[in-house]
Amino acid sequence: LRPIVRMLSSASSRRCQLSSNVRHHVQPPILLDIKSELETTRLILRAPRFGDGTTTYEAVHESIGQLRQWPASLPWAVAEPSVAASETFCREAIAGFAKRTSLQYLVYERETGSLVASTSLHDINWHVPRFELGFWCRTGKQRRGYMKEALLALLEYAFSELGARRVDAITDEQNLASKRLCQSIGMHVEGVHENAAITPSGELRNSCTLAIVR
Repeated sequence: LRPIVRMLSSASSRRCQLSSNVRHHVQPPILLDIKSELETTRLILRAPRFGDGTTTYEAVHESIGQLRQWPASLPWAVAEPSVAASETFCREAIAGFAKRTSLQYLVYERETGSLVASTSLHDINWHVPRFELGFWCRTGKQRRGYMKEALLALLEYAFSELGARRVDAITDEQNLASKRLCQSIGMHVEGVHENAAITPSGELRNSCTLAIVR
């Protein structure tokens, strides 16, 4: 009986291991087929391409005043915007997408083709899988529900097709608009972290972590 017990135990162990491997993406992340384009009723989310720097710069330049309100969480906005800086961002995003270390999407209005926002799944742990959600919306395209629409589409993709078990977002504690947006898509506040970030001028800021799990 002992050999039979050992065989059954071994078979059970293999089944458990197979189930675990399926859940945790047994293949290397770089081999995963990930959509470079997602669509909603009003928007198209697509991965950056070479040459997107010009339109990205225009959106950043228009929104720089708002973006600079949160230097601890958006340190890149402190620098003077330029086409070169935006093109560099796009090309680094292309590389990150290819390596599956960060999934950046530019968000476009379907009707006009105008760039309205940027969002991403980054700081990825594929073993969970767990993602951090990042986003900002162009100043002239706010208060239309675009950002919420884009984030809901990205969340659905993360959970339904990428196997996400957790998606979180980290905002400046004083950024109430971002906090409310995260809550509107189903995220819950997990806590506030004191002195979690510092501005270029040396001011300490608290951060707020929100998350959704399935």
